[in-house]
Amino acid sequence: MTDARAETTDAARGARRRRYAAEGLRIAAVVVAYYLSAKIGLRQELVRGQVTPFWPPTGIALVVLLLWGLRMWPAVALGAFAVNVTLGPSILPVLAITAGNTLAPVCACLLLRRVGFRTALDRLQDALALVFLGALGGMVLSATVGTGVLVASEALAGDDFWPTWSVWWTGDAMGVLVVAPLLLAAREARWPRGVSAWRWAEAVALLGGTAAVSLVATHSSLNLLFLVVPCLIWAAFRFQLAGAAPCVLIASMIAIDAGARGSGPFSGQDLLAQMVILQAFNGTVSLTALLLSAIITERNRTLREIERVCERLTEALSRLAPEETLHRWTPPRPGERER
Repeated sequence: MTDARAETTDAARGARRRRYAAEGLRIAAVVVAYYLSAKIGLRQELVRGQVTPFWPPTGIALVVLLLWGLRMWPAVALGAFAVNVTLGPSILPVLAITAGNTLAPVCACLLLRRVGFRTALDRLQDALALVFLGALGGMVLSATVGTGVLVASEALAGDDFWPTWSVWWTGDAMGVLVVAPLLLAAREARWPRGVSAWRWAEAVALLGGTAAVSLVATHSSLNLLFLVVPCLIWAAFRFQLAGAAPCVLIASMIAIDAGARGSGPFSGQDLLAQMVILQAFNGTVSLTALLLSAIITERNRTLREIERVCERLTEALSRLAPEETLHRWTPPRPGERER
């Protein structure tokens, strides 16, 4: 009896160790992904070497919290601290900025859960919630805290608050709008089987065409940003989220680079105006792609449900038809007695 209890205790301890090890690996993976993606975003920095119009860690943090739960917030905080401690200005502002970078995705996650958000992004309300609650609304917190801390610590002048805030908010929102749908689509994606060569060629042409049109639109002296929208419509109709998310990433990255360089429609504008144009473009691109993808996915799901119901009705009628034939009453012939 004692041996059985000891074996049970050892098994429970082993299961706890494995669970703790798995959680530790998850936390380490999130910290590494947060740090590396932040370094990528900082290549486009516009203010003080640490404020950028594209901040991928917010998208990673939000997806992690949605999929693995709010218990992963320490991983987000560790990643944010590891990035900000190298940027300064001092330890207290770094801790405050880290808190803002952690609270923003946590609040966005809570808002999305409140409205019943589904990570499959297969409903219209899910796309709207991600854009307006997860990105545009949730990231106000991090932008306000971060910019306020820099001004309070005299790392920025008071007159630079709103231009810096606009860049910070744009970067955090773009991280959610661009990275989160891509990660959620990759989670649901499966390697296609039996796909024709024409289908593959269409996908390659779509990605290449989106890149080419985005380059022309963001580097032309004319205002041609609207040319990107037909590519997104094509991606959403033909490939849904799996095709629309990469196209949004391509178009947004090219637009962000053009905005940082001040080329095309961004030339001759001050920093605040550039961020307004960039946020309007990326928000329109993301909203268009996500909404159309969700609508087409809902339509396809409805059609499949209708087909299944029709098949079940056909099967039920085919089973009832012989019984109705056997039980159908026929009038007696002349001279015969009615049974």
